[in-house]
Amino acid sequence: MKKDADLHPDYHQIKVVMTDGTEFTTYSTYGKAGDTLALDIDPKTHPAWTGGDAKLMDRGGRLSRFKKKFEGMF
Repeated sequence: MKKDADLHPDYHQIKVVMTDGTEFTTYSTYGKAGDTLALDIDPKTHPAWTGGDAKLMDRGGRLSRFKKKFEGMF
């Protein structure tokens, strides 16, 4: 049987840098202690979290098939 130290990855503090330059410290298994993780996308800028101008566009795909299949049900 392996020792506990061999089973789990090293959990240490890293610095996370958001896209706007703000930083915070958190615990992670990423990299080594003291490493910096620079994010390309974060909740402050991504349309999925901000409700940005990205609209749902469907050109005969899944949404159209779903609507056609359940048309008149609701």
